[in-house]
This record gives sequence, C-alpha cells and structure tokens, in this order.
Amino acid sequence: MDLLRDASTDSLASLEERILKTVELVAQLRREKEAASKQREAAVREAAEAREEVARLSRELDGMRAEREQVRARIEKLLDQMEVLSAG
Repeated sequence: MDLLRDASTDSLASLEERILKTVELVAQLRREKEAASKQREAAVREAAEAREEVARLSRELDGMRAEREQVRARIEKLLDQMEVLSAG
C-alpha cells in the first residue's frame, strides 16, 4: 500500500511540477509578446515619422530645383544682355 501511495505521490508531484513550469512558460511568453508588441508599435511610429520626413525633404528638394531653374534662367538672361553690350 505504501508503494502505491508513494507512486501516486510521485506522479502527483511530477504533474504539479509540469503544471508550474507550464504556467511559468505561459507567463514568460505573455511578457515577450507584450514586449514585441511595444517594439512593433514603436517601429510603426518611427516608420510613419520617417515617411513624413521623406515627404518634407522631397518637397524641399522640388522647391530648390525650381529655384535653381529660375536662377539659371536669370543668369542666362544677364549673360545674353552682357553679350549684346559687348557686341555693340
């Protein structure tokens, strides 16, 4: 009878240990999932900010290109005027 009781106690202790390990594993996985979720949210925010910055820089570049073309046209006009003056 004692042998049967010891075997069932060992089985119960083993089951209890496995359940506790499973509970710990589930808790750890939940913490890791929460951390991964926060990292993902931060990455999504950073990506959105980066897209906004790219759009801003693109608009700025377009403006600078337009300004450069205006300056080029004015310089060409001035050079043409200087050429007319030096030819005459």
